[in-house]
Amino acid sequence: MSKTLIIAEKPSVAQDIVRALTPVAGKFDKHDDHFENEQYVVSSAVGHLVEIAAPEEFDVKRGKWSFANLPVIPPHFDLNPIDKNKGRLNALSKLIRRKDVTALINACDAGREGELIFRLIEQYAQPAKGKLNKPIQRLWLQSMTPAAIREGFEKLRSDEQMLPLADAARCRSEADWLVGINGTRAMTAFNSRDGGFFLTTVGRVQTPTLSVVVEREEKIRKHVARDYWELRANFDAQAGQYEGKWFDPSWKKNDDAERRADRMWNAADAEAIAKAVLGQPAVVTEESKPSTTSCGGLYDLTTLQREANSRFGFSAKTTLSIAQALYEKHKVLTYPRTDSRFLPEDYLAVAKDTAKMLATEDLPGPLAALSQHAAKSLKEGYIKPTKKVFDNAKVSDHFAIIPTLQAPKALTEIEAKLYDMVVKRFLAVFFPPAEFLVTTRISKVLDKHHFQTNGKVLVKPGWLAVYGKDVDDEDANLVPVNTGEVVRTESVDVKALQTKPPARYTEATLLSAMEGAGKLIDDDELREAMAEKGLGTPATRAATIEGLISEKYMLREGRELIPTAKAFQLMTLLRGLEVEDLTKPELTGDWESKLAAMEKGKLSRETFMAEIAAMTEKMVAKAKGYDRDTIPGDYATLKTPCPKCGGVVKENYRRFTCTGKHADGSDACGFSIGKIPGGRSFELAEVETFLANKKIGPLEGFRSKAGWPFTAELALVYDDEIANWKLEFDFGEDAKKAENDGEPVDFSSQSSLGACPKCAGHVYEHGANYVCEHSVGEKVTCDFKTGKVILTQPIEPAQVTKLLHDGKTDLLENFVSNKTRRKFKAFLAYDKKEGKVVFEFEPRAGKPTGKPAGKAAGKAAPAKKAPARKAAAKA
Repeated sequence: MSKTLIIAEKPSVAQDIVRALTPVAGKFDKHDDHFENEQYVVSSAVGHLVEIAAPEEFDVKRGKWSFANLPVIPPHFDLNPIDKNKGRLNALSKLIRRKDVTALINACDAGREGELIFRLIEQYAQPAKGKLNKPIQRLWLQSMTPAAIREGFEKLRSDEQMLPLADAARCRSEADWLVGINGTRAMTAFNSRDGGFFLTTVGRVQTPTLSVVVEREEKIRKHVARDYWELRANFDAQAGQYEGKWFDPSWKKNDDAERRADRMWNAADAEAIAKAVLGQPAVVTEESKPSTTSCGGLYDLTTLQREANSRFGFSAKTTLSIAQALYEKHKVLTYPRTDSRFLPEDYLAVAKDTAKMLATEDLPGPLAALSQHAAKSLKEGYIKPTKKVFDNAKVSDHFAIIPTLQAPKALTEIEAKLYDMVVKRFLAVFFPPAEFLVTTRISKVLDKHHFQTNGKVLVKPGWLAVYGKDVDDEDANLVPVNTGEVVRTESVDVKALQTKPPARYTEATLLSAMEGAGKLIDDDELREAMAEKGLGTPATRAATIEGLISEKYMLREGRELIPTAKAFQLMTLLRGLEVEDLTKPELTGDWESKLAAMEKGKLSRETFMAEIAAMTEKMVAKAKGYDRDTIPGDYATLKTPCPKCGGVVKENYRRFTCTGKHADGSDACGFSIGKIPGGRSFELAEVETFLANKKIGPLEGFRSKAGWPFTAELALVYDDEIANWKLEFDFGEDAKKAENDGEPVDFSSQSSLGACPKCAGHVYEHGANYVCEHSVGEKVTCDFKTGKVILTQPIEPAQVTKLLHDGKTDLLENFVSNKTRRKFKAFLAYDKKEGKVVFEFEPRAGKPTGKPAGKAAGKAAPAKKAPARKAAAKA
């Protein structure tokens, strides 16, 4: 009997489909990777299972990233399985190829990305020869209620209807690949012309995002503080004292954003007004108006990430991972990777049922206090159809994040914090507005000097009650003034202040900037195309920010995101090469406009991809053909003098160069060092320290010519041949010199870290290593040593002591694989047989879950009860 295979995007959706179809199609049997009855086979992906890649003959390997091999514009794309999901992909491929499976239904998420996930899986499953020739239909769901799912099956869309969306999905993916791969390789090739390997990644989303951060930092650096003064006066009334702030009622906004009605730009003027009003009577006028505020909309992922960052300091990545756990593990939240803040119009009953669960279930800890608000929302009939919450037109691939009908049982502290945020917003959005009485009081002295006082009293808390706010007399802190009462200016305080530069981006404010990137675009048509998109998607924005940090374009300091020298260098390069399109959100706006036209059948896939290929060729040609010595830019002048002549050292695109002359004034001094030794950009503070101390480090983030990371110290050494100072890497040469020259090493000022496992001598810190006392000095009889930094993981002395005493360290979590550049966890252990320190990975029992611990060492996951695996540990 022939059957239809239904492929959902996630296992949970596959289960929802099975539950919805069971009453009409019969009971399903559960298998390892699918459900099946006489009519249907239901299975799922787990997001993307395959990725596009250039065919082998067009792919350019890492060691050959040069202009000679660019641009890479393959005539077609191959598909590569994503390693971690290979098992799921193979299982789906077998189901698709089954002889009794005669038709397919794409039940992946409604939208461009869901379409792409299915199309790539179906393409991968095609036999090597011939075609599947199995008809395809599309299940298009915006609501996951059983009734909505059954209704969706009654209105399946044809494959022909979906082809324009499939084309747009493929084009977006392939265009991102072409721009990202070619842009990254071209900029890397340009920056590596002087030798070494300087990885310079670019992308359609990450580069405009970085540009936003760099432009803000440029404004901060260029900001010149201006002095201004504010006046605050205390007024005596019959009922007590109140404070007022001076302002100019005739002031109007202008192009100077730092000018305000309450700022004075002359100290003498401020002092004169203060002197004039002190002790003088003031006439009071007052106006009170009712005011209301409504609760914000339900959460989408970006809003949740933004508020969690502001309230708790969670990174966007952390918030996403917590929300995923609440969705997948605890099943207490709906799907979090959403860009919608609305619910489907048929979700009213679900919303009421959710409130009933919150009102009646025994919620753990602080969450219990929310039950009363859920009960009140039901009793007062607050949950009703409103366009603020229920609107099909504003539900995209997914709907807003809300609690499910599953009550939480055992949440961690941070999981409870995020769940509490979502529950409060879900309840508060149905509550009535909060009502305030806002009072504005103007105290006029000598009939010309105005002081303003504001008061705000909460009259009815409304939705604020859910957040713990109630009517509080303490809010009514504005002392009353009787009609016609004249008050006295008791004291005046003149405050000298300075204007401040704009604030640096935090993850919260950067997420807002990414979401609202369309607002930065002048062109109306492009802005409209990006209105619902922004830079990236809610699901990818956290990864974009983390990617910029991992590539050393940005640093986190507290909650601030600070662009590095590498970021400024990239922006200078793109501007100088005149490929600024990569730095602006207009590129995304243009793409979204054209992809939207393609989805409507108004633009062909071939036309769009031809434009992308032309853009890629132009970008590579600009970098390839640039023939000037430097890139124009806003470069720094160093404070530290030239180590040779004491002259002024200035920055250009590639180097820090002395502008001074020899003592006789004849020729240029000639001192110069590269800005990116070993593929790592100098920060200005670092190069100042380096020139002053002639040494710095150890520093992380250097890369070999093949692109692998390493750690080293830098030294500024005098070279007699060139009669000048030059930069050199120092990999612990002091230790080698001591060993080779037989010079004794004095360890008397140090405490021993433990006994050498080879000869029982003492182990101490020395240069970039921990060494046995007998491996250096006059008589070398041992060769034990291990690095202070191994694969970017700093090794603390306490861990070396543990290694020497117990045979291995604690589990260390920040090693970075040379091959995959992914983080991995391992112990460091001493292998007596090998006579050296090695990695030891956690033993794993039973069926493996997640990423095999041996992946970083290129080994298969161990069988059940396998001993811990080992691999050589190299710095």
